[in-house]
Amino acid sequence: MNLNLTAEQEMLKKSYRDFLAKECEKSLVREMYEEERGYSVALWDKMAGLGWMGLPFPEKYGGQDGSFLDLAVLLEEMGRACLPSPFFSTVVEGGLTCLESGSEFQKQELLPKISQGKLVVTMALTEQNVGYSPASITMRALQKGNEFVINGTKLFVRNAHVADYLICVARTEDSSRNDKEGITLFWLDTKSSGIRLTLLDTFVGDKQFEVEFDRVRVTQENVLGELGRGWKYLTKILQKAAIAKCAEILGALQQILEMTVNYAKQRIQFNQPIGSFQAIQHHCANMMVYVDSSKLITYQAAWLLSEGIPSTKEVAMAKTWVGDTCELVINLAHQVIGGISIIDDHDLPLYTRQILEWSEIFGNSDFHREIIANELGL
Repeated sequence: MNLNLTAEQEMLKKSYRDFLAKECEKSLVREMYEEERGYSVALWDKMAGLGWMGLPFPEKYGGQDGSFLDLAVLLEEMGRACLPSPFFSTVVEGGLTCLESGSEFQKQELLPKISQGKLVVTMALTEQNVGYSPASITMRALQKGNEFVINGTKLFVRNAHVADYLICVARTEDSSRNDKEGITLFWLDTKSSGIRLTLLDTFVGDKQFEVEFDRVRVTQENVLGELGRGWKYLTKILQKAAIAKCAEILGALQQILEMTVNYAKQRIQFNQPIGSFQAIQHHCANMMVYVDSSKLITYQAAWLLSEGIPSTKEVAMAKTWVGDTCELVINLAHQVIGGISIIDDHDLPLYTRQILEWSEIFGNSDFHREIIANELGL
């Protein structure tokens, strides 16, 4: 069994890491949390010039014809760099959804612009109960002739203030018999009349918004995929998004491990490096076990998704394991590094806040345990 990346993927991985190490220093990360847009336009343009936004899209839509596994490799390095950008919302939430559910006209119209970095996109999915099951979607879109009128509120919509378009998930039919039915995806211009944004005060300090829809009117042309059959597309997108987020977490965990081990080698106590003490050695060894096991389970799921092989259980297992172990790795890192690791000038708090948020997105460990139990027939 060969679980290694290909020579080309290894080469690309190194190029991603080298570029981000130079262009995305931690000073920039901290600066972007304070900046209104939340990301560097100059860096975004450089990434677009390298073809990163088009990586998972077919060449006929201006993309690089890469696989989902290739995308996971890139996201891992973005997680390692703690990159602040609308890449995830644009490419994963927006682009992959359009690729999965859009008409040929919509794909030809939107994907080349996403691939060129000319569009920023996001998804308006979660509501007050912040769930990722079909039952959690209650926003209504009432059909009136050739139009739909959308009313309601979405929460934690990333980069809504800079997005050109958003994908809104709403109900267009009664769902009393089957909550998976009657869900529709709409592709909306963020400048549409009736859309109002409120910046949320988040744990990380990133740009997430409450988005209110007040009688927002859209036409049939704004529907992505089949009317009332949106959940079948969302199921695939949420699985990919969960593993994409695991890849980001993995990159961050690997950086934390290296940071912690280097500190243990250099920090002197009692005339010797603290890494010479058994307790510290075991902490670092445990971190290595958690990080490597997370890598294996993440890339197994990413490969299955990339090959189009049904992988509901494997995706849920990966998100559960990575969600659980990331907290263990963070806690051990703080124990090894000590008090200095909680001040804002240290890099570890950047990763701590980001990872704890990422572990909740697209379903936390308990949510995915329910999926695993269902796959077991329980």
